Amino acid sequence: MKKIAALTMVRNDDFYLRKWVEYYGRELGKENLYIYLDGLDQQIAPFCDGTHAQAVEKIGHQVISAEKGRLKFLSEKAASLLAGGYDLVIGVDADEFVIVDPKRGQSLREYLSACRIGVSLSALGLDFGQKMGEEGDIREDAPFLTQRHYAQIGTRYTKPSVVAQPCVWGSGFHRIKGHNFHIAKDLYLFHFGYFDQKRIEDRFRDKDRLDQGWGKHMLKRSRTIRFVNRYRARNFDRWTRFGRICQTLVRPPYAWNKPAMFELRLIVRIPDRFQEII
Repeated sequence: MKKIAALTMVRNDDFYLRKWVEYYGRELGKENLYIYLDGLDQQIAPFCDGTHAQAVEKIGHQVISAEKGRLKFLSEKAASLLAGGYDLVIGVDADEFVIVDPKRGQSLREYLSACRIGVSLSALGLDFGQKMGEEGDIREDAPFLTQRHYAQIGTRYTKPSVVAQPCVWGSGFHRIKGHNFHIAKDLYLFHFGYFDQKRIEDRFRDKDRLDQGWGKHMLKRSRTIRFVNRYRARNFDRWTRFGRICQTLVRPPYAWNKPAMFELRLIVRIPDRFQEII
């Protein structure tokens, strides 16, 4: 079995980080989790016990400069972990979860240990929304996937999250500079960052994020909720297969190492077999 680490950086985000530690700790072991709190004013929560969690100097004060600095920092940390004995490093935000389809009957570590990975491996991205009138406000005391059932197959979250060699991630982990990406079968990245209307509204009132210039970004990302409510939900297995093939073959003209999908807005309903994972 391969030795695998997962790393992330957060600021004022215990809601997601708690789930992140719970999930990746179960899949990889808490001793293989590396968490960096953006700012020395941040406190390490008790649920991080057993992980490698530390507060670091705050990286930047505006969203663009901060994001570039954040990914430079995390790329260097991933390279150090690989040099220090890890076979693979998973780099994701705290609201992102790399998941193996339960139909395979494998843990994340078992699945990735069986993969041949050159530089990186990508999971197919699924961006969750909220079906208004059917799905209520998200509750922290229940699995996310028992409360949310609809997601957009999106290129934005098909990220080269798993790396086997030192490399440089672009902003948001969306690409690896100078390298292609490879989308794995039956591997998904579930993004929950904008899956609850009330939480989005609360984020607009977060002065720390607004001061960094996140307001326009958050408004833009709330469109996933609009899409989930506007478009018919399609069959998960059939259309994720299509999405994987399409994103493998199609690239945007401005970035050959990012996936594209003709701006299609494909909503799928998540099968019940995923419900207890997160």
